[in-house]
Order: sequence, then C-alpha cells, then structure tokens
Amino acid sequence: MTSFTITPMTGHTGAEVVGLDFTKPIDGETRASLNRAFAQHHVLVMRDQHFSPDQFKVAAQVFGELKPHDKKETHVPGHPDVYYVSNDEVVNGKRVIPGETFHTDHSNHPRPPKATMLYAVELPSRGGDTQYVNMHDAYDELPAATKQKVDGLKAVHVYLSKYSPRSLGKITADSLRDVPPPGIHPLVRTHPENGRKALYLNPVRIESIVGMEDTDALALIDGLMRHSTQQHFEYRHKWRHGDWVIWDNRSVMHQANPDYDMNERRYLYRLMIQGEVPA
Repeated sequence: MTSFTITPMTGHTGAEVVGLDFTKPIDGETRASLNRAFAQHHVLVMRDQHFSPDQFKVAAQVFGELKPHDKKETHVPGHPDVYYVSNDEVVNGKRVIPGETFHTDHSNHPRPPKATMLYAVELPSRGGDTQYVNMHDAYDELPAATKQKVDGLKAVHVYLSKYSPRSLGKITADSLRDVPPPGIHPLVRTHPENGRKALYLNPVRIESIVGMEDTDALALIDGLMRHSTQQHFEYRHKWRHGDWVIWDNRSVMHQANPDYDMNERRYLYRLMIQGEVPA
C-alpha cells in the first residue's frame, strides 16, 4: 500500500490527503481507505495533483461511477464528458458565478450525485474560496420539536425553482430536453455509508414541500438554511494550484465566492459521481 497521510482540517468537516499521485494506479486498499475517509470527513482535499482531462476522469473513478451533468455544453473542448466551472459567462451584463449561494448539486435528479469534485486549473491570485457546511451536525443541533416537524417531510426539487435565489445561467434546448422530471426527496436523509441523518436542502431547486402551503414551506426552508449555514458548521477551502477537492452532496452544502478580481480567470475541471435515491 502506498504511504500517504489523511489529516482532518477541522473538528467536523474536511481532510487533507498528501502523498498520493492519482495519475498512477491506486490499489484496492488505498481506494477503500480513501472512501472510508470520505464518508467520515465529507470533503477530501488531494494536494499537488497534475491532471490532463482524461487523467482526471480516471482518478475520479476511485470514488465511483461518473454521472453526466445537466449542462452538457460546459465541457472541456475535445472532452465531452469532462466538465468545467469558470467565471467566463456573462448574462444580461452580469457575470454568472456558478455555485454562488449554498446548495447541493443536481438535487432535481431522482438519484442525485453522491459526490462532486473540482480540480484547479486556473485560479485568481486571491479569493474564490469554496465554503462547505456540515448538514449532519446541522441536523443534530436542531431543537427536538423541529426534528419532529421535518423528519417526515418531502420536498419537490426542480431544475430551477421559481423561488431560487439565483439564475443558473444559459442552458441549451438540447441539454434541457435531457433534464429529468422533478425529484421528490426527504428533507432529512440518512447517509447510506456513515448511517447519520442530514438535512437535505437546496433553495435553488426546492419549489415546494409536499402537503404544505408555499409560504409556510419557504419560511421553513429559510429558517433551516439560516440554521445550517452558521459558521461553526463550516469548512472554508482556500484553493491552491494542484488541489483536487471532492465533497459529499449527501452530507454537505457548498457555495462559491465571487470575491476576487473578475479580470482574473477562475477555471476548474468538474466531475460528479453517481448517487442513490435519497432515503
């Protein structure tokens, strides 16, 4: 087994992986160890990687089977199944920052992704951090009466909620055709690997809660979001060149920050891992 270290970044979320070169084959024991660490720490930061798009695609599969994105057009040229996020897109004179505001990825799918990952290709000289909040801890710290209220509820997740705090930028008619029908998922889901309960929230996608008036549903989501995004639930990732970061969409929410010089480019490869039906 290759010698490497996994070091927690906070008491609750995030661990740094040092000493592995993911362009080389990863043995079964190392793979199992990484996947255990992922279920425990929710965010893994693999330092000092050097990937071509194809190498990134191979490395990603250490954590499972790849899942296609909704926006097929934002792929790396020449690599239709490797996607990217960047600060290049401008809609109506306003720059689109993919991932601004807290959310969990592709929650509109019947089987949302287990994980999303980014590999830093170009970074601004400062800023552009990604924030993660631990939704297991957020659930655990809810008052008993709130837990009782939310435990049986289901939310309807659509591609873009009419109540979304932001737009998702342009999407082609071709991509839109392949978007699945809305996902109906529990507000509290149990993680299939670590067995813990977590709040499952996404104001960008949640359009209603089954059996609830929209005004009541929005007030509930708003209160749960305010609770979940408190700083003591957070790990804030400051990007370095060579960082490969993977996070668990079943146990954290994340958001991107537009707090950098927009004349500088921020460009990262992005892949997702197939998940299961939330339960």
